[in-house]
Amino acid sequence: MEYSPTPILAIGIGTVLLAIVALFVISAIMMCVKIVKQAQCMVIERFGKFNRIIESGLNIIIPVIDAPRAIQWRYKRVDISGVEYTMTAPQRTIDLREQVFDFAKQNVITKDNVTIEIDAMLYFQITDVRASVYEIANLPDAIEKLCKTSLRNVVGKLDLDECLTSRDKINSELGQVMDEATDKWGVKVNRVELKDISPPMDIQQAMEKQMRAERDRRAAILSAEGDKQAAILNAEGVRESQIKRAEGEREAAILEADGQAQARIRVADAERNAIQLIQEGLTNTGSDPAQYLIAIRYLESLKEMTSGKDNKVVYVP
Repeated sequence: MEYSPTPILAIGIGTVLLAIVALFVISAIMMCVKIVKQAQCMVIERFGKFNRIIESGLNIIIPVIDAPRAIQWRYKRVDISGVEYTMTAPQRTIDLREQVFDFAKQNVITKDNVTIEIDAMLYFQITDVRASVYEIANLPDAIEKLCKTSLRNVVGKLDLDECLTSRDKINSELGQVMDEATDKWGVKVNRVELKDISPPMDIQQAMEKQMRAERDRRAAILSAEGDKQAAILNAEGVRESQIKRAEGEREAAILEADGQAQARIRVADAERNAIQLIQEGLTNTGSDPAQYLIAIRYLESLKEMTSGKDNKVVYVP
């Protein structure tokens, strides 16, 4: 009996053809189904012409006839050495969320001819997908170039001191310029932020010296103001103390005078009462009160005259 390999070969070719057909069907199905994530969309072209925009979720397209349109986009990557770099690559889905572009530092000349380095960030959001795809060839690169040129124009109108102290003004004016320029691209610029402004080293040293001198001047002024206030307070304290002392002495003199007056009044009242009593007693005995008082005053005067150490009294009978 002879051996014939023809049936086995026929079965093998049929299996291969079946596998190819199955693979083609699966690939066709995969090409028909497009799954778009939330907050993303995709531009579909039919025979190279814009057809529609598919939203997030499960979508069906016609393979070969329909095809998604890619858009150039920026990505940040970090290599194995830790260095961060930016790359641009096409992507088929368009992110509708707010995004940020962090540009490299660039040299800008101010109004007073000082070259400074500015590091800026741009926050934007795509509002018109069709315009962002068909109105500009490379949207990220166009936004970066527009931001740099607009930043040069805005900063060129300001002095160095104004640039360092008016970041909000620069952000607002630059954001307004960017928003107006990118409106035709279907992009809404929400805000522009200046991360860092770096003047040249010699300008920084001069600014540090100026700041140090300003601080020394303020310290001297504050010290002088403090000395002046201290002198004023000291003088006011001396004046208040003198016023209080004078008022105290016046009150003391008044009280002393009142006391002496009260004492004299009391002595006079006592003498008056004594004289009345003596007068009443002498009147009852028939003696003259005036002669009695004269005799009493004479004896008191004689006592004072003889009380001294060097006083001498000669008695004449």
